[in-house]
Order: sequence, then C-alpha cells, then structure tokens
Amino acid sequence: MTIPDKPEMNTAERRRAVAQLLVVRASGHASDRQRRYPRWELNNAALQELLEAGVGGVILLGGSATDLQQRCRSLRHWAGHSDLLLCADVEEGVGQRFEGASWLVPPMALGRLQTKEPDKAVALAERYGRITGEQAKRCGLNWVLGPVCDVNSNPANPVINVRAWGQNAHGVADLAEAFQRGLRSSGVLGCAKHFPGHGDTAQDSHLELPVICHSRERLKQLELIPFQRLIAAEVASVMTAHLLVPSLDDQQPATLSKPVLTDLLRQDLGFQGLVVTDALVMEAISRHVGPGEAAVQAFEAGSDLILMPADAHAAIDAICAALDSGRIPESRLHESMQRRQEALKSCSKLEPGTPGHAIETEADHALAMELVERSLETQGPSLSPTAQQAGMNLIRVDGVLPCPVLRADSAAVTAPESLGYETRICHDKGLSPWADHGDPNEPLDLVALGDGVVFLQLFLRGNPFRGAQERSEPWAEAIEQLLRHERLAGLIVYGCPYRWDALRSLLPASTPAGYSPGQMPEAQECLLTKMMGTTPAQTGIRDFTD
Repeated sequence: MTIPDKPEMNTAERRRAVAQLLVVRASGHASDRQRRYPRWELNNAALQELLEAGVGGVILLGGSATDLQQRCRSLRHWAGHSDLLLCADVEEGVGQRFEGASWLVPPMALGRLQTKEPDKAVALAERYGRITGEQAKRCGLNWVLGPVCDVNSNPANPVINVRAWGQNAHGVADLAEAFQRGLRSSGVLGCAKHFPGHGDTAQDSHLELPVICHSRERLKQLELIPFQRLIAAEVASVMTAHLLVPSLDDQQPATLSKPVLTDLLRQDLGFQGLVVTDALVMEAISRHVGPGEAAVQAFEAGSDLILMPADAHAAIDAICAALDSGRIPESRLHESMQRRQEALKSCSKLEPGTPGHAIETEADHALAMELVERSLETQGPSLSPTAQQAGMNLIRVDGVLPCPVLRADSAAVTAPESLGYETRICHDKGLSPWADHGDPNEPLDLVALGDGVVFLQLFLRGNPFRGAQERSEPWAEAIEQLLRHERLAGLIVYGCPYRWDALRSLLPASTPAGYSPGQMPEAQECLLTKMMGTTPAQTGIRDFTD
C-alpha cells in the first residue's frame, strides 16, 4: 500500500491515532454487575474513558440482541462519533452470543452435508452468512469475526473442531467463500481466521502455544487454500493465529511474526485489507510476552488492529514509545489508519435497528430450523418409555453456570422425563458419574446411577479453555459397560461428528441413537421428536416461585 507523505503528528495526535487501532472487550449488558467475564470485560467507566481517548473498536459478548442494540448506541455516544468498529464472535449466528437472534448449527454441519449435497450446502452457507450479517447490522454491529477458514484436519482439535466448515481444504474454501458472499451482501465486514491455519492442532491456544510442524509446501496445499480464496473474494480482514509454525518462523508465533504477516500474507498472498490479532489476552501470547510488548510486536509484524490487549493503556504507551524511538516508522501507523478507514467506508453506514422490532425474522427462523433438520442423523428404533424400573436421563454438559444449551425447559430434560426418565446432569461442578475403583472396563459408578436403564445424552464439542478434558472422558468404555449390563436405553451426541461416528459404531441395531451438530434447545427438540416418533409432551417446569 502506497501512502502519500503526511505531516508528522504531534504527541497527542499520535496517541489518539494509536488508540484507534485497539479493539477492547465489553459486555453487551448495560450494567457492570451484569458482566459475565469481568476479568476481560471493561467496566463502563474504563470503557467510556478509552472511547473518549480514541479507542476505535469494541468486541461484545453477552446480553440479548435488543440489549446489544442499545449498547451499540451508547458506545457510539461515548466515542462522540459513529466511526467505531463494533464486532462479535458470531460464527454460528448472532443468537450464539445474543439471545433473541438466530442461533445456527455449527459450520461443520454444512461440511457434513456438503459430502452428500455440495450445491445445496454452498447455497445454505451463503444464506447463513447473509442472515448473520443482517442480524448483526440490526443489532448495531458492523464487523462479524467470521468465517473460520481453518481446515479441521485433526479430529482431536480441542478448540476449532465444529467451528470449521470441514476437513477438506477445497470444501472449506467453497463454504467459507459462500458465507462471505452472504455476509458482504448484508453490508457488514467479514474476517477470515485464524491465519495461517489453526485446524491441525491438538492444543488450545487459549491455554498454551500450539506448534505446527508442517512444511511450506504442505501449508500451501492445505491450510492456505481457504485464505487464498477469501483474499480473492476481497474479505475485509484476516485474523492471526497464536501458533508457532517453524517452517515460516521458528522464533515467533504467527501473531508476532513479520515473516508470516508481512512476507507471507501481505507480499506472497497479496492481502491488502485489515490484519487483526487474535485476542492478546490468550495465554499462548500473554504467558510469554507482556501486554505492551505484545502489542508492539504484533504491530511491528504487520497487524493493523490489536484485539483485546491485556492492558489497553500499556499497549498504547508501548506502541507510542516504539514510534517515538523509531523502532516502528510512523508510515506504518498511517498505513493501518488508512486500511481501517477504507474498511469502514466499505460497510453500510448504520444505526441499530428500530427498538421493539424483532432481530430474527420469520424467514431467518425458517432457515435456522432447516439447517437443524437437514443435519440430524438417527439410527435404530424409537426411544421407548421406561418399564417398571425407573430409568435415568444422564446428560453430560460442559458447564451449567450458566449453560446456554441447557435450561430447565430444554427438550434434552423434558422429553425423556415425559417418557418416565429421571434427569441427572454430569458437569464440572456436579457429582461425577465415574467410579473410583480404577477398572477401565467399568468406568461408570452403576450403583450411583441406580438400577434402571440409562438414556445417555452427550454434549461434546471443542470448546475454548477446556483443553483435552473432553477427550479424556471414557464414554466409549461407558457405553460398552452399559451394553454389557443391558442398561443402555439410547444415545444422543450433540456437537462433535467425530465422537458421534466413533460411538455409534459400538451400538447394536436395537439401540435408539441420534446426532445433532447443533446443541441449542431447538436442535434438541427436533432430534428428540424424530427419535420418539412424536412431539415430546411437556412435563411441566416446577421452578416458578412467584
């Protein structure tokens, strides 16, 4: 990018310009007390101060879609202008993060459909992108941090997993490009991530620094293909990955690497848009580099935007000091400012939608349900009511504090209860279902599970900050144990197709079983309706206390 000569900035101008390149984290809720993750989400006083000082972007999480509308208005008011980048990680639709919008099946559901109906999968991916963008815009966002362009070539990947469109590079490229077309038609910015490819990792970069030991040739033949396609489609931004790739740079992770971000992404692949770091608070970076130096190294390497620095003031101070000392030329600051301005010009000028109007239209909901229904898989007979002995509905879920996929009225709870099963939930903070005798062939504590049959529902997918915890749980051995004791009433897997494919192969034809890539309540209801052969009866929720 050629930047015309500009007059040298004074100290205050330079500091405000640097601040524009930061994207800080905030809650979608209005009140500080409502923040779900106060460790990362700034309180309102700090947020207002940074926006007034020129910080140019906010990433949001939490609250309803209508809460988000008002929140975006407030953020623009605090900044004193509408020239803000307002974004969210809504890879699975806006409803994934903000209740009241469409929560869509994970991208890998379309990758699975693509193996059977490639043209249909591509058409659905474009509609997926369009409604994500349209709903984001109604909420006041102008930047969607998607599509994921990682090729999930490692089934044991703990953090990408179903977030990827699949495990075939060209298939991922087709679906990601279709999503981007839909997103672009809605007038919001997209973001191809995580460059140069996070799909073949067995570590979670939220917790540690993964290493990818592939050659440049292998990267070119697989990991880089979707990014090349999205660059050709003029995606607005590319997000870096916190990975060490020795064939590209044996010293620095990609986020802090000039050979990766400038030499490969800018020069070799010809990307001219915005480069944004993944969150710098993630331990792959923060465990090794301080907040100020991490921001400097990322900017020096070729990033334009600094996402979620561990300390925003330290990041601004350090980048300003690097510019003052000549470590980074001021021309780099002008380049990034110009890229940011061009990106903002390319997206629709917007204000949040009309208050009181629904974010999700009837057409949006119809697409969400079509995606759910097309992605369901079942085998075996219908799920039967329990006999004279009571049965247990054993649900394994990642967390319940709170758990967005599981409510008291979710079908995973109420549908089996309507057949006579008693619900028990297995989670990190609850009682463990595992025996402590150490016999690997008898992992479940059958005494604690009672005498009846067990209907097993497993919510399994790659989730940040979980590491390899899900893979360490012996569900295959547990299923074989229940089968030996003739106590397995049925199985459902929500989420990971790799676990479903492995576990379903253990089941006899007489065992009811089902799979949904989506974990949301609507997916539960559709799958259980299909498995029961009838719409689940309501058991009545007794938690109402007023």
